[in-house]
Amino acid sequence: MEGWYYRLTLPEASFAFILSVEDPGTQSDLKLACIQVVGPEDTYLVQADKDDTKFWAFQHQQALGCTFEYCSSEEHVKKELRRRSALSPEEWRENVQSGFQVLPYHWLGRVNGHDGSKGGVLPGEGVPGTCEFDFTVRPICGWGSGEEAKQKSTGGWLASCNVFEPHWQVTLADARATGFVVWNKTRYDFEDQPFYAEKNWGAALPSKWYWTQCNSFHGYDQLSATSGGGVRKVPFGQSESLGMIGIHHDGKFYEAVPWANGFMDWNVSTWGYWNLTGRSTIGDTPFDVEVTYECDPERFPGLVFRAPTPDEGMVYFCRDTFEANVTLSLWHLEWDGTQFVRVYPPVIDQAQSNQGGAEIGGKISLLSLQNWRTMVESLGQEIATETCYPCIAANPIQDPVCERKSMGNVSQKDT
Repeated sequence: MEGWYYRLTLPEASFAFILSVEDPGTQSDLKLACIQVVGPEDTYLVQADKDDTKFWAFQHQQALGCTFEYCSSEEHVKKELRRRSALSPEEWRENVQSGFQVLPYHWLGRVNGHDGSKGGVLPGEGVPGTCEFDFTVRPICGWGSGEEAKQKSTGGWLASCNVFEPHWQVTLADARATGFVVWNKTRYDFEDQPFYAEKNWGAALPSKWYWTQCNSFHGYDQLSATSGGGVRKVPFGQSESLGMIGIHHDGKFYEAVPWANGFMDWNVSTWGYWNLTGRSTIGDTPFDVEVTYECDPERFPGLVFRAPTPDEGMVYFCRDTFEANVTLSLWHLEWDGTQFVRVYPPVIDQAQSNQGGAEIGGKISLLSLQNWRTMVESLGQEIATETCYPCIAANPIQDPVCERKSMGNVSQKDT
């Protein structure tokens, strides 16, 4: 599985473009080239094709695409276009009826798909819908301190080796996009709006995870917050539970991760609450950070959409919202002779946004609020704790599903 996730945040709406290819070049029944687009008010489109040869990607730079249908019906024209893979934006607009193409600084797509919240992923398996996008992207920072700085591995330096499953790399923690999106005949034109990009690859996504992202804070020209955590596989049949948080602010990178002598605590509810705190005491700028994402579970139940799985392919496996209220604070630390203490005023003092992206993943994400209540009442606290990520408290609306301290790698048997 390889997947690319892009988020565009506009004042009136957010869009996510999720591109993926599964089991390419194999005889697997699960092989698939796919695009999912999440639109305003948790609407959702999908288009896919089991012919994975329609998908292409460059090895050493961010360039990828898939043409589902060409405008021409002449085979020699289609053969020549497919042989060339990447097209200039002008050629792409002229020749592609449906598909997508991502070049280092230009995103193009025409989706003739269907409502992804109902039916399957293949053509004709849902209510028809369309999306077209055409925009350029200006990078601000990848994962590290500024555009010109050497970028860091989001998952630590060992992530470049074939050690962990899956792999995760933030490629653009912050960027600005200019162009347009047409969503089911409604056109959105924009200039210099917040954009985010990441890539995932491996056998499948984690069995359980959370993720948060925001780069549209009120009153800040450049502030981006990204965090994630969950259970990933490591060698010898083991797994580990860990989390991290990264802040990019005016060219400075703050990273709280367990593999660099930092730590992170997280408290994530069944749905509607993500509280994340981190500390790093190494480097020239020790710091504390706290960020909270909140949404009303009844008013914003989130969108359940698909993700690749090793045994079932592209199935419903995660729940997202782009409408979480976010509060972020960051303090520098200084040593007082006995311990590190916060320096006031904070570097970032309760930065706010009402467009936070927040997610939970794994089987937990598929349950409705009523499912939570029924399951906890019928199974009891002890059984429910063993069933879900990582535990379900008695009141699923208020109590935490996850409260874990990540002081380092914690190994456990993979079940």
